[in-house]
Amino acid sequence: MSMRQRHNPQLNGNGELIHLLSTEGLPRDTITHILDTAANFVSVNDREVKKVPLLRGKSVFNLFFENSTRTRTTFEIAAKRLSADVINLDIARSSTAKGETLLDTIANLSAMAADIFVVRHSESGAPYLIAQHVAPHVHVVNAGDGRHAHPTQGLLDMYTIRHYKRDFSNLTVAIVGDVLHSRVARSDIHALTTLGCAEVRVVGPKTLVPADLAAMGVRVFHTLEEGIRDCDVVITLRLQNERMSGALLPSSQEFFKSFGLTPEKLRWAKPDAIVMHPGPINRGVEIDSTVVDGKQSVILPQVTFGIAVRMAVMSIVAGNEA
Repeated sequence: MSMRQRHNPQLNGNGELIHLLSTEGLPRDTITHILDTAANFVSVNDREVKKVPLLRGKSVFNLFFENSTRTRTTFEIAAKRLSADVINLDIARSSTAKGETLLDTIANLSAMAADIFVVRHSESGAPYLIAQHVAPHVHVVNAGDGRHAHPTQGLLDMYTIRHYKRDFSNLTVAIVGDVLHSRVARSDIHALTTLGCAEVRVVGPKTLVPADLAAMGVRVFHTLEEGIRDCDVVITLRLQNERMSGALLPSSQEFFKSFGLTPEKLRWAKPDAIVMHPGPINRGVEIDSTVVDGKQSVILPQVTFGIAVRMAVMSIVAGNEA
């Protein structure tokens, strides 16, 4: 095993992507390759026949141990547009619900000739564990694990930013809201710093901003006005009440009053700033409906680009072996 493999299980000995587990540690060239490949797939959406044959004969298993609509659907669409056979498992009724271990489930599905596992799991590190125990020709794509990472969302966010702003080197990007519970925020921060973003800011109440963020190369702000002033990109995050233990906020109304993005507050950012959100959106909590539906919002294009980015990831990993 090469030093590169030992330090980054996502890459093979030649530095090629074989699993997508996190944006952390992904080389800049690898991220750029994914984004460039996605750009070639965006036009597939406009075709009468929305298919390319790159994964014909391959089987993609969607293993969602956590609820998801947007991510699961876009992965399914992406795999089908690559001409793969897609198997969606109903985890609530699967063998794991009956006591079977995660690795036994994976072993049994591998015996059914799986080529790619797309995994969402509530436990941080689950996709890494699976990647360590699959055959060399089987690939794992992390669709979100605990609070840890959501790499395809991070990459589609990078694609969206590059599409509208072209170059990262002069950009100031603010990530606003419940950063403490957000795997998307971590994936975005790692990708933005790797791509050479001029300044990455995190904005939120002290109870929802992790203490270790300064070490990740970001600036932390606890007021919205300071945090988004003169920003080029504002990424708002959902309040993840289901992950909160204890009273981290007085109320969602108080949060909106201080950190909710309204048209008036958006004026603190640059006039041509774009507004993003990974979804699902809580209108009137982290963001006002007028902003969601406004001319600076690129939230729906994010979803469209997400299909192309997930097509790119699956086609790239399927083309490489450990």
